[in-house]
Amino acid sequence: MLEKVRVEDVLFLDIETVPDQPSFNDVSPEMQALWDKKSQYFRQDEESAAEVYGRAGIYAEFGKIVCISVGVLAHRDGQPIFRLKSFAGEDEKQLLIDFKQMIDHFANKASRNICGHNAREFDFPFIARRMLIHGIKLPAILDVAGKKPWEVRFLDTLDLWKFGDYKHYTSLNLLTTIFNIPSPKDDIDGSQVASVFYEDKDIERIARYCEKDVLATAQLFLRFKGEPLIEDDTIELAN
Repeated sequence: MLEKVRVEDVLFLDIETVPDQPSFNDVSPEMQALWDKKSQYFRQDEESAAEVYGRAGIYAEFGKIVCISVGVLAHRDGQPIFRLKSFAGEDEKQLLIDFKQMIDHFANKASRNICGHNAREFDFPFIARRMLIHGIKLPAILDVAGKKPWEVRFLDTLDLWKFGDYKHYTSLNLLTTIFNIPSPKDDIDGSQVASVFYEDKDIERIARYCEKDVLATAQLFLRFKGEPLIEDDTIELAN
């Protein structure tokens, strides 16, 4: 299948999410009760809902997006370049609107796809759910309701690695290691994003971290296709 996909027609994507509020005490009583009910399914008997609130960021109903980073392989004067751009900040609705404008433009051709690592299960639905919560019309490429499987333009490096084994999960960090790709985990990791956002208020650091995951996903995709990796001097950051 991958031989039919041009890398230039793929938008690589990653998101960073945090709990909707800095702490459980800042959550409304109604949402506290709902989180208490939700968290009963995974917290230990001795743990309270407040103690596991840090995990709220992985649920679209209790978390929010603080960064969406994207990357695309293009050419200038016949030379390949990899363009990275991040939509990041405290205003989730605005970053989603800005992202929608970009992805609607990118996905205006039927050959275009979006790709992430574990994105089919996490990133893509999370973005779609948060857009609906904010009253934003879904981009056509994310609006998959009623579509046949071959009409859905999602690629996922985790799915590609599974080869149909639905029990198997492999992290992006592990795959980049075994494929000899520079690891994206050289600064913070996902468990630290909320503290960097709420305590350090360093959205730029989160964006750089997210962009490294996008680049790593693109490199892994190229490995799967047997194509040369992206060179450091061909990477551009968009404003």
